[in-house]
Amino acid sequence: MKSTINQHRIMNPLRFSLALLLGACLFQGCAASGRHPAPANPDEARARFEVVRAKFNADKIRTLNQVMKLTVAEADKFWPIYRQYEQDLAAVGDRKLSLVRRFMADYRAARLDDRNSQAMADQWLQNVQERLDLWKKYHQQISETVSPTRAAQFLQVENQMAILLDLNLAWELPMVGEKPSEARTKATQNQP
Repeated sequence: MKSTINQHRIMNPLRFSLALLLGACLFQGCAASGRHPAPANPDEARARFEVVRAKFNADKIRTLNQVMKLTVAEADKFWPIYRQYEQDLAAVGDRKLSLVRRFMADYRAARLDDRNSQAMADQWLQNVQERLDLWKKYHQQISETVSPTRAAQFLQVENQMAILLDLNLAWELPMVGEKPSEARTKATQNQP
């Protein structure tokens, strides 16, 4: 029981960061649904996103430290690998953000026909596969360089973060086939 309580205490700052990151991701995208105001320009949106991403990554590093409790020798091996992982993950995240923005643009313009929906689904699945491939690559590298246990801990924390982020993203995005007016109605019905 104590382990579960400690894990929830560790994850709370991360949940807050996830909410901030999701908000930054969707500033432009969900403005049409009435859920978030759009920033004045794309540069402002990108700047906000980068600030929130930095906060999220700092919270994630804090969580990894609390969960993994690396020795000095392990930390000397792990953190350089992790920094490279974060760079690679950011590129995958940027492609996902681009896909979300394109989805929202097509949604607002009512262009989510069969052809566009199929292309969007194919690109989404490709992005999911890219993240999975990244996890496999870095799990293997950490397993060989640090230890299999540390690699499993890394993967567990990364998976939990991804689940939370994906769940929040899924909650914010309108359904394919839903009209913008239906999304606004749904958003107001779900407010406390």
